[in-house]
Amino acid sequence: MIKDLLAFLDASPVNFLAVKTIKERLAAAGFKEMDPTAPIGTIEPGDQLFFTKNDSSLYAVRIGRQTIADAGFHLICAHCDSPTFRIKPNPEMVCEGGITKLNTEVYGGPIMSTWFDRPLSLAGRVILRTGNPLQPETRLLHVKRPLLQITNIAIHFNRQVNDGVKLSKQKDMLPLLGIVNDQLEAGNMLMNVITGELGVKAQDILDFDLYLYDTAPASTFGVHDEFISAGRLDDLSMVHAGLMALMMSGGVPETTQVLAVFDNEETGSQTKQGAGSPFLSSLLQRLVFAQGGQMSDFYRSVEKSFMISADNAHAWHPNYPEKFDPTNHPMLGGGPCIKFNAAQKYASDAVSAAIFTGICEKAGVPCQRFVNHSDVAGGSTLGNILASSLPLRGVDMGNPVLGMHSVRETGSVADHEYCIKAFTEFYKL
Repeated sequence: MIKDLLAFLDASPVNFLAVKTIKERLAAAGFKEMDPTAPIGTIEPGDQLFFTKNDSSLYAVRIGRQTIADAGFHLICAHCDSPTFRIKPNPEMVCEGGITKLNTEVYGGPIMSTWFDRPLSLAGRVILRTGNPLQPETRLLHVKRPLLQITNIAIHFNRQVNDGVKLSKQKDMLPLLGIVNDQLEAGNMLMNVITGELGVKAQDILDFDLYLYDTAPASTFGVHDEFISAGRLDDLSMVHAGLMALMMSGGVPETTQVLAVFDNEETGSQTKQGAGSPFLSSLLQRLVFAQGGQMSDFYRSVEKSFMISADNAHAWHPNYPEKFDPTNHPMLGGGPCIKFNAAQKYASDAVSAAIFTGICEKAGVPCQRFVNHSDVAGGSTLGNILASSLPLRGVDMGNPVLGMHSVRETGSVADHEYCIKAFTEFYKL
């Protein structure tokens, strides 16, 4: 399973490619891609469907034996975006000596210093001209060779670099792309890369959504290979666990299973493809209606449903023990952990936590608790955002990781295996 996780991470450097990878795996498992603009039609127990939005969020469904109105949904929700750097329009900046750098802006909240002096490349989507302006063509781009680097200034020019330095997002975080060889290349270097990778003409490119990613492959490390080192563990490791559980649960379940993979969690979820969108709610309604139900049946289904909001948590760090709550700090290898917050930034409460604990017990998996140190502000995640539009019973949980939002995060092999077991047990209930 861990080798499969590493391969999944390497194939998914950005949200668009993560969704592409999930789609391919679902299709191979017999799931049918549905057009959100078309009627769903009649659905039967065991039917396997999936929908996408914006090429960057995905919703997979396996219809249960019991009607949705009577049994509700078993939902696992996660997100496929991670902190990175977006390439701005008109990005090329030609400097002295023909050195060309790209203008970027920060996406989410990365630990910016971790992006220095490592081989980077580009991935995302490119939008092409068609005969219909309302329906341009989308092509995915994944440049697999090292292409760029954000380079430090030497310590000789910045003697305080090891004392902590405030970084400028506009000045310090611009990657080198290359050196201009001739005048035709000046201002066209990035476009030449895109056209060469996709085999298209520059005049047909209307726009793009392109991001930086670290080209170093995901790996395990440690004396016993017990740790995982990779970019985007937050939150693609939870996406992978949910996907594996959906595959492994198989057959015709009693209760309809849903895997919802959202985009834009790192920027607040308030987009058409984010957890703040009504898309999931309207999709679940349509499934109820496809079984002949009415709006009241949908409301009933929500009351009977349970949601696992899966987003990674902070593992206890041996170098910074003072940053963690003294009695609720999850350990790497100690199993998935339930996240609590008195300010209601997480959906977990005593009831939902008890339910998830019971699921872990039934799966033979340890379970931990995470609460922020009371003097340290915490983040939020999908659960409370979803619950504000869909009043679901639900729990916020995640596997603990170190270095969250670093270009490479650290997780536990055992925790990932535990999480897949727990999710699979949940889908089978």
